[in-house]
Amino acid sequence: MKASAFDGSGVDGSVYLDVTRLAGRSPHWLDSLVTAWSAYGLALFALLMVVAWWQARRRPGGRAVGALAAPVIVVAAFGVSALAKLVVREDRPCHSLHVLTLEACPAPGDWSFPSNHATLAAAAAVALLFASRRLGMIAMIAALLMAVSRVWVGAHYPHDAAAGLLVGALVALPLAAAVRRSEHALAARLESGRLRILLAVS
Repeated sequence: MKASAFDGSGVDGSVYLDVTRLAGRSPHWLDSLVTAWSAYGLALFALLMVVAWWQARRRPGGRAVGALAAPVIVVAAFGVSALAKLVVREDRPCHSLHVLTLEACPAPGDWSFPSNHATLAAAAAVALLFASRRLGMIAMIAALLMAVSRVWVGAHYPHDAAAGLLVGALVALPLAAAVRRSEHALAARLESGRLRILLAVS
């Protein structure tokens, strides 16, 4: 028996259609650029986390712990997002509205709310802010662009992308703050184990 799914088109389906129609009328180079960013842009956040760790390990006092915690925080945010998808069970807009999109329409059961991409990007950005304000601001801008791109390629409604940003930020903020408060103790524990090389001062 097929499980019922939530139709989110009544929330902001008209805005979604306006965006996807604009994408359909836009230059091919722009659509290609946005599609590539939407598909592969999360790699930038991984790179920024590596850079944040490399910079932080040169500072004493356990500052590298926050950078090392960033990927863990992102995974936690993904878990919350995945759980929310199973609870809400919102159909993808390409199914509900029957429109052609830049990104291939996912199979039924690949739920839309919230956007995992936006969640991961926002969580990474918040975690990075605690490790490096400069890198965090870059990641914040990139996270917003990621959220917009997911609507542009037709994968999500605007409310899916906005909710993804909110989920990522709300999960990452208390976790990153807790790591910051405990970074000296965490660094001391790591320094006594096999992972101490990750905290080494260059």
